[in-house]
Amino acid sequence: MDNISLFEDGMIIMLIGMGFVFLFLVIMVYAMNIMAFIIKKINTIFPEEIPNENKYSKKNKISADSEVALAIALAYSRR
Repeated sequence: MDNISLFEDGMIIMLIGMGFVFLFLVIMVYAMNIMAFIIKKINTIFPEEIPNENKYSKKNKISADSEVALAIALAYSRR
């Protein structure tokens, strides 16, 4: 076989392979967009419960510095 013929065959195989990869990626992007649309619709029908966290609880009022100071005072008083 001629070198030009081998080169042409290699280029054809490369272009076919790149075409399949491009086609697969395009299909994957459309599939992901469709799945995102479906999940958004399902989420409107069955929404997730958002846990109600109390931001002003007693535990949050005490800072880490005051806890350290309390621990030091307790250790000092037990000497």
